[in-house]
Amino acid sequence: MDTATRLRQTVISWAADDSGTPVSARAADELAAELGLRTVVLVEGVSDRAAVEALAERQGRTLTAEGVVVVPLGGATSITRFLRLLGPGGLGVRPAGLCDAAEQRFFLQGLERTGFGTGLTPDDLEALGFFTCHADLEDELIRALGTDGVQQVIDDQGDLRTFRLFQRQPAQRERPVEAQLRRFMGTIGGRKEHYARALTEAVDLSRLPHPLDGLLAHL
Repeated sequence: MDTATRLRQTVISWAADDSGTPVSARAADELAAELGLRTVVLVEGVSDRAAVEALAERQGRTLTAEGVVVVPLGGATSITRFLRLLGPGGLGVRPAGLCDAAEQRFFLQGLERTGFGTGLTPDDLEALGFFTCHADLEDELIRALGTDGVQQVIDDQGDLRTFRLFQRQPAQRERPVEAQLRRFMGTIGGRKEHYARALTEAVDLSRLPHPLDGLLAHL
């Protein structure tokens, strides 16, 4: 297991630890020093992490070599706990991240509660390194590629027949294609993460979703 993976897992365990034990904190400090950590990118789930890392690779970048590690929160309501670990009382590194529009309030509250600003509004998030997706990152990627482009990716992945069968299900027949695509990607464990990477690898670099493009530029 590489250092970045160990650090990611340690930070997640540390955030989940309510006992106050310093063991995870010491381990995280040691791993952060070994990695030369300067920024932790907080994203809601593993599919967001896959997209961020895939775009970095397309740009010829190695995030860990830049001292950057992407950590999934497992839900936006955990943001405050993670931010406390990153601030002056924790690892002392710069936070950044992605959030959905519906979850902005949790990010704003978390940043204020952990000393990263006061009286913050959604307009302040990008200056702090946090970029907002309209619905979620999958929605942003679908709009960037267009529904035909996404279905081409699905075909390239060998899943088009499965998607056509999915579209015929009674619950899906009357839904817009965009909604069908988003639901399809979340129906089987691992599929959302797989397609986050596949869509990011397929999107034209001149048509990147602003939140993803903005985050990588910020880093």
